[in-house]
Amino acid sequence: MYETSENEERVILVGVSTAEHDDSERSLMELKELADTAGAVTVGRILQNLDRINSATYVGKGKIDEISELAKKTSATGIICDDELTPAQMRNLDDALELKIMDRTMLILDIFAKHASSNEGKLQVELAQLKYRSSRLVGANSSMSRVTYGIGMRGPGEKKLEVDRRLIRNRISELKEELTNVDRTRETTRRQRLKHSIPVISIVGYTNAGKSTLLNRLTGAGILEADMLFATLDPTTRNYRLESGQEVLLTDTVGFIRKLPHHLVDAFRSTLEEAKYADIIWHVIDAADTEADVKMHVVYDTLRQLGIKDKPVVAVFNKQDALLWKEPLHDASADASVKISAKNGFGIDTLLETTEELLKKQKIYYEGTIGYNDGSLLQQIRTTGQIIEERYEADGIAIKAYLTPEVFGRIK
Repeated sequence: MYETSENEERVILVGVSTAEHDDSERSLMELKELADTAGAVTVGRILQNLDRINSATYVGKGKIDEISELAKKTSATGIICDDELTPAQMRNLDDALELKIMDRTMLILDIFAKHASSNEGKLQVELAQLKYRSSRLVGANSSMSRVTYGIGMRGPGEKKLEVDRRLIRNRISELKEELTNVDRTRETTRRQRLKHSIPVISIVGYTNAGKSTLLNRLTGAGILEADMLFATLDPTTRNYRLESGQEVLLTDTVGFIRKLPHHLVDAFRSTLEEAKYADIIWHVIDAADTEADVKMHVVYDTLRQLGIKDKPVVAVFNKQDALLWKEPLHDASADASVKISAKNGFGIDTLLETTEELLKKQKIYYEGTIGYNDGSLLQQIRTTGQIIEERYEADGIAIKAYLTPEVFGRIK
């Protein structure tokens, strides 16, 4: 988004509610946050109650007329619909309104294009964008030609949408091949971690829950912290040494959101699935958010979609410094819960102690003697396990310790 008044994107948010107690109102509020993050100015919002979304135009004819009138009054340049539009819906809305037509998916893809900084992140975003646009070239051409800047035009969006479908297919194939090579590198790194028995803690959560702030607090990772959706995109992994001396890897992941576009899930699947190989998951929750319960459900639902289950979970109720009420939040799906403030450090010690206890449960208790000539094994025990007692005797070092299954197998 160019920050000039001449190129200011002025948008009307449009949503459809199909049930009395659905979350369409909250979803539309979140859509405004997404629009703010993309740099658009919201000048109006319209929510229509329907039994089901209109298959031809998303909303009914009466609402289209209402949108048209509101657009004239507010000098809106486009609309953003709160659901992913079909090519037919996009084309019909474009014919009826003669405005730039966007949907929630296009908006999120645009934000990802803006925030991706690593080569892998840029490849993943471009793949998701091209997959999304390849089925919408006909329906989107006239709409996108109205405005040549702003939402939807970042990254690969700067290329003409009229590009031949065959060229798009070829580029998608190239991107898939490049990402396959990236996946091979990630798999090699993962095997190295397993070889050295270093536990992995995956940090997941709804976007803007404070994952990056927590990782920065513990490791000084220097990740951008901002009060906006998807402030950071590229996953980050850092080493951290627990109080016992055990080394762990902390891995931050892409933030989740309701209605996360399936093109993004597909493109980022290998990145998101890093949590599959974690020993423990930290589920970071914004405890000061009035919708915390709803967003917790979204996170667990996304994890299920990715096939991530049966992992020990610590519910990390963050932002205690901003909490204005006393009602305790509860996560019935978690193995443990802690209250923290990543911003000021409150509760961090408790989080780490809880994590050590969960890691201990995954280890095997061992009493024995390690020979003085086997120093590498002892060092591996110190790094990956937890030594309770250590005595130097004539024939070696007598220890009582909790060992990873891999190290225990090496001793046996």
